[in-house]
Amino acid sequence: MALVILISSCAKQKDFVYFQANPSQDSTQMLAALESKNYIPILHTDDIISIQISAVDPEVVKPFNMGQSSFSSSALNSNNPNNSGSSGSSSASGYLIDANGMIDFPVLGSLKMAGLNRMEATEMIKARLKTYVNNPIVNIRILNYKVTVLGEVKNPGVYSIPHERITLPEALGLAGDLTIAGVRKNILVIRDDNGKKTETRIDLTSKDVFNSPVYYLNQNDLVYVEPSKARIQSSTPTVQFGSLIVTSASLIINVLTLLAR
Repeated sequence: MALVILISSCAKQKDFVYFQANPSQDSTQMLAALESKNYIPILHTDDIISIQISAVDPEVVKPFNMGQSSFSSSALNSNNPNNSGSSGSSSASGYLIDANGMIDFPVLGSLKMAGLNRMEATEMIKARLKTYVNNPIVNIRILNYKVTVLGEVKNPGVYSIPHERITLPEALGLAGDLTIAGVRKNILVIRDDNGKKTETRIDLTSKDVFNSPVYYLNQNDLVYVEPSKARIQSSTPTVQFGSLIVTSASLIINVLTLLAR
């Protein structure tokens, strides 16, 4: 560990400072473009979604609220002890989107959900309900929205996101930020897009991160922070043995110095 700190202290400040702007970049325009983005999560297979139907007459919509299965908190939340959402033995009712992207909805039958965002799914169900309910209100929520953060962060783990919207910096913040040994210029985000794994590399020291397609994380994204070379070298048996020798030699010298007095 001492070797890691020593080598890290020799690194340049720009290797650790986040969101640095290039001289040619207009930071104001870049941040304004980011604010104009309206991120809406897309539903995927294996998502567990809650669908609540309401109307002026509650009795009319009762049949449409009876088909959801019960899922325990262990299925919905992270098992990370640092995530408050993982505690307790509560359960919630919802629909599991199957491998074909479908759910079996009461009265309406099979509905294709994967590939739709919440607004599209809401409008689709509303249109199907009009035959049975006047002015239905449809509320859809993803129950198992989570991201995984691994590697050189203070608290690696799986984090459930109740509000269905999280940025890469926010996810790293939940994990306690990078350790001093984390490589900030090469963050890896692995995403499952319709069964196909995609990998994106991010430089946290550049403001280009705000324009990245993975700035907003999708549910089930994996964020990995790789260790620096100094961290890897300090973990090898040779370096550990060398550190032990140096420590032992220092102790012997101190003892001999005391005896010589």
